[in-house]
Amino acid sequence: MAAPEPAPGTDPDLGPTADTPSTPGTTADPPSTPRTTTDPPSTPGTTADPAPDPGPGPDRLTVPSMSAGPDFVLRPWEMSDLPLVREASLDPYIPLITTVPAPYSEAAAEAFVRRQWERAATGAGYPFAIVRSRDRRPVGAIGLWLRELPEGRASLGYWLTASARGQGVARAALRTVTGWALRDLGVPRLQLYIEPWNTASARIAEDIGFRREGLLRGWQQVGDERRDMAVYALLNDDGPVDGRAVTVN
Repeated sequence: MAAPEPAPGTDPDLGPTADTPSTPGTTADPPSTPRTTTDPPSTPGTTADPAPDPGPGPDRLTVPSMSAGPDFVLRPWEMSDLPLVREASLDPYIPLITTVPAPYSEAAAEAFVRRQWERAATGAGYPFAIVRSRDRRPVGAIGLWLRELPEGRASLGYWLTASARGQGVARAALRTVTGWALRDLGVPRLQLYIEPWNTASARIAEDIGFRREGLLRGWQQVGDERRDMAVYALLNDDGPVDGRAVTVN
């Protein structure tokens, strides 16, 4: 997994990247041309509905549906994704680095899905569910977070359920969102935060073109302790990313 956003550049629902064999990720609007905002997004988790006279604020984002190669689709979150939240809640790692509820309850899972809608509605970023094409089963989540876009950078995070690991899901999803963010949205710099032990995620990031830039000591709270995070980055002018995001219906 790639790290979430409680720490700068991460998101509370998308923790340190993990697609390891050992341990370990809405439709508010129909798909259309995505937009980014040049205004700093509101704090994630705030209400998606504006006050009667809100005045100027961040733009509402439309989460598109995109093909991630022949086997996976990225789409907005839906209430039908509650079984995915239930499976993620049983994982020993995902609830430590995200706000996936543990223990699971249907009310908490519905609130989790609504938070994904609110992130797009408040301009905080683009949350996607990762769905297997052959049976439309959701297997994980990935997000592009725009909190620092006014400074020319955005961050990525993802998680996968245990049953989806080791099948190329993370690579396909990360490659797709990375290419879309650089090419279509014109984000100057993308960042990933990965725990040093997570060699599988580090390898995926480097294969796509991310470069390790350093170690951030005690960067993020994971469970009951502060953990180090390695920071990986990819610039818009570093060269083409393999794969191209294709919008689908």
